[in-house]
Amino acid sequence: MLIEGNLVLVTGANGFVALHCTLQLLQAGYRVRATLRGLGGAKKIEETLGAHVNLAEGRLSFVAAELGSDAGWDRAVDGCSAILHVASPVPRQAPKHPDDVIVPARDGALRVLKAATKAGTRRVVMTSSTASVLWGHKRDGSETYDESHWTALTSEVGPYEQSKTLAEHAAWDYVNGLGPAERFEFVTLNPGLILGPVLNDHASVSGEVVRKLLSGEFPGCPDLGFAAVDVRDVASAHVTALTHPKAPGQRFILAIEHASMLQIAEILARHFGPRGYSVPTRRLPNWVLKLVALFDKTAALVVPELGKRQDVSSQRARAVLDWKPRDLQTMVVDMAESMIKNGMVKAPKRSGTAATSATESA
Repeated sequence: MLIEGNLVLVTGANGFVALHCTLQLLQAGYRVRATLRGLGGAKKIEETLGAHVNLAEGRLSFVAAELGSDAGWDRAVDGCSAILHVASPVPRQAPKHPDDVIVPARDGALRVLKAATKAGTRRVVMTSSTASVLWGHKRDGSETYDESHWTALTSEVGPYEQSKTLAEHAAWDYVNGLGPAERFEFVTLNPGLILGPVLNDHASVSGEVVRKLLSGEFPGCPDLGFAAVDVRDVASAHVTALTHPKAPGQRFILAIEHASMLQIAEILARHFGPRGYSVPTRRLPNWVLKLVALFDKTAALVVPELGKRQDVSSQRARAVLDWKPRDLQTMVVDMAESMIKNGMVKAPKRSGTAATSATESA
């Protein structure tokens, strides 16, 4: 079932999740208006999506709008029956100041919601994260967290997790504060670590765990773990949440069971070791990651996560949205294959007549 008017706004259209959302919307028969910070990237998006779906008859259009400015948002939402607000800053290294991430995430969300109010938009689905659920709590495997939990903003919680928590809180507070005549239907989706196939040579920070393991950039596997989810399943939940009668007013966690970095490495080693990729499957002492983090700013982001678990329940999404997520092996292998195809991971150098398998080299 399509929404009335058939036009959906997707914010931050060049992002990993937003690209998949846009693709699935187009495949479902919607028209999509997509926001970009600058329209210079529109051609690449058209080429990427055009390889999978027919873009004839103006089914995909673009408008310039960014989270840090009011400019463009009224024009972006005009005529849209629904909005997928996916855009949010995801740092690849620790920001100089937490507000560099927090302010655009929170204020950007409010800009979109205020524009939706003015335009009379029917429903808004906002991409949040398990980052607004899990942090600041005991994460030793003794507790499983659901949508009733919110990240506790303690001094140990990083800027990104703060930004997702504060942005989602601000969004719910804004919507709940609207009068009956102004209020639109609102849904938030809270995915975990997003894996799965990339559509071009761009992936979010979440894909770095697969890319670095497949490229052999890690000497081993530190004590890190994730509640992962396939990007295709995140996108399908967004499309479902646009029209599902029971979705409004709810948060939905999108993630499967906790998996360690070692489990991800072992999957990669089994599938890509015979092709010459040397994937490390040895356990790495925590001090080694801390040393690597001195030179690798992306690695530095996960040092505070050493030894912690991400145990969440996606029961609500499964029951209400009939959400059926892919398993860990599928999302990991498909992401790796797509990264190889798009040149994000170099082909292994082979020596002799046969390459040494990853498991053997580890």
